[in-house]
Amino acid sequence: MKTTVESSGLPADVYSAKCPTRQVLDHISGKWTILVVDALLEGTLRYTDLSRRIEGVSQKMLTQTLRGLEADGFVARTVYPTVPPRVEYDLTELGRSLAEPITALRQWTETHINEIERARARVTSEAGKAPEPQHGRAGRGQPSLDRRRCAAAPFAG
Repeated sequence: MKTTVESSGLPADVYSAKCPTRQVLDHISGKWTILVVDALLEGTLRYTDLSRRIEGVSQKMLTQTLRGLEADGFVARTVYPTVPPRVEYDLTELGRSLAEPITALRQWTETHINEIERARARVTSEAGKAPEPQHGRAGRGQPSLDRRRCAAAPFAG
């Protein structure tokens, strides 16, 4: 049975440019969203804890990601009346429902990284040049991949 979008009365269809499911899919499939949700699966975290856990995320992107996740109902933000104010983030029930697909995506990526790197190297050697990076824009405000950390400290989640 197909879900009907309450705001339009039409069936949910991510292939339709006008369907709000497209916007949600775009949001939950973003790099920072996936990493924030995956980090919060470990439990409630403060902003600084998230910032330390997710290397390479700028303050602006982390703030935007958390605001978007809160607006979509995936994250609950709790402010405690202390000086300075203490703010904590936790997944809502809806946010926790993303656990299975996000964990599967992270595990798949970590499992297949060597195959992917070999394929990239093969394309690079065949073409005689380096392929354009798909996401990380080293040199434009984004850090390049630190292979030492990746090799020395794999995620054990």
